[in-house]
Amino acid sequence: MIKKKLVFSGVQPTGNLHLGNYLGALKNFVSLQKEMNCIYCVVDLHAITTFQNPVELRKNVLETVASFIATGLNPSKSIIFNQSSVSGHTELAWILNCVSRIGWLNRMTQFKDKAGSDREKASVGLYIYPNLMAADILLYKATHVPVGADQKQHLELSRDIAQKFNNDFNCKDFFPLPEPLIPKNISRVMSLRDGTKKMSKSEESDYSRINLKDSADEIKKKIKKAKSDSDQIPDNHKELVQKPEASNLLNIYSEVSKISLEKVLNEMCGKEYSFLKTKLAELLIDEITPVGKEIKKLMEDKSHLEQILKKGTEKANIIAEENLKNIREKVGLI
Repeated sequence: MIKKKLVFSGVQPTGNLHLGNYLGALKNFVSLQKEMNCIYCVVDLHAITTFQNPVELRKNVLETVASFIATGLNPSKSIIFNQSSVSGHTELAWILNCVSRIGWLNRMTQFKDKAGSDREKASVGLYIYPNLMAADILLYKATHVPVGADQKQHLELSRDIAQKFNNDFNCKDFFPLPEPLIPKNISRVMSLRDGTKKMSKSEESDYSRINLKDSADEIKKKIKKAKSDSDQIPDNHKELVQKPEASNLLNIYSEVSKISLEKVLNEMCGKEYSFLKTKLAELLIDEITPVGKEIKKLMEDKSHLEQILKKGTEKANIIAEENLKNIREKVGLI
């Protein structure tokens, strides 16, 4: 199964996936499965670094799998499973905890952002989860990892850990140094309420995001209420620099329509943002509502989704156990 190039990526099951996940990750996942061997993981162990309601977590794992399938991932082409079902992730994470350095983790900006001002109350898991992310990737000796800008630092840590393991145990090139796959043409999808913040599942207002399960009416309402600008649409990028909400709507329109931002500005310059919003809502309804309907349909047959996870786990375990045998031998574990 495994050829030279192998892609690994994970998605946290922490609630409704949204337009940012769709444009920034899921569509890219589907493209990558046509070119490389791919492993896509629902990272439930990462999710519990902050408290999750157990009933909701189980539901969210299945809904994330449904979202994978609804957006075009094929379980026959890609391995799809949940992280906690393959014990090798936690075993290798402990080994890598002993390789990784505290100073490296202290530099991780995401922990500082997520823990906030009262870091003493953050879980140990939240602090060391970049080591678990490294284990996720290195367990399968993945060569490429699709990441957004906010995860690039963690991938660099994975490379540092892989290099140190190879050096410590005198096994040059045992772990490949995973390369980031950052889509060139996809900008970050920002909140519809605050164009300086990334669209997020955790933001309190549901009007800040387009969820994959939103109905046509919900999409219309959210785009209509989205912050934009009182001026007319400009004909160049420079005027958008100080207008993050307006820029966000135009970028989303460009990405969904597959029309360059330059062409979008040429077509719409001088028009009111209400015109853009009408067009954008139509585009999003055509693009998103079929996905949402398919997610809901798939969630009606949870046993089918569980079967996909079971088969994916079996495939992932074969690779993980083979690699772990070699890792244990390198470390000196019996």
